[in-house]
Amino acid sequence: MFVALWEFEVKPRLKKRFQKVYGPGGDWAKLFRSDSHYQEAQLLHDPEHPAIFLTLDFWTSREAYENFRASHAAEYERLDAVGEALTRREENWMVCERRRIKPDGGWRSRENRTESGEHNKTLPMRPGLMRQNSRSEKQICCQATFG
Repeated sequence: MFVALWEFEVKPRLKKRFQKVYGPGGDWAKLFRSDSHYQEAQLLHDPEHPAIFLTLDFWTSREAYENFRASHAAEYERLDAVGEALTRREENWMVCERRRIKPDGGWRSRENRTESGEHNKTLPMRPGLMRQNSRSEKQICCQATFG
């Protein structure tokens, strides 16, 4: 399984509109559902930082995700422009492939690379969002802080 993870800082008074565009039933998910390799979208909100949201887009593989983006470039750019009007900042943290399920329900990434393919060893480390284990591997801990 492949996951694309994005962080957004939403402009004041635009959270409801943002959720309609980026939520599991939103405009992005509707576009993604046209592809059989798309699995699901999750929208997570940080209660300690009200303007911060994470999106996780689940695909069967990295290749399927990249093929979708290439074949739907015009629609992707149109929705991206809508999102830019709703946000102050957008950041692609990383793209990962699920390696194995951990007992606490989290997952550990096999890759820790940015979309451009570079290793990303300086991801923002916020309590509850990301934590580092003893072997310096990053782990997403969404269920710990997000509802």
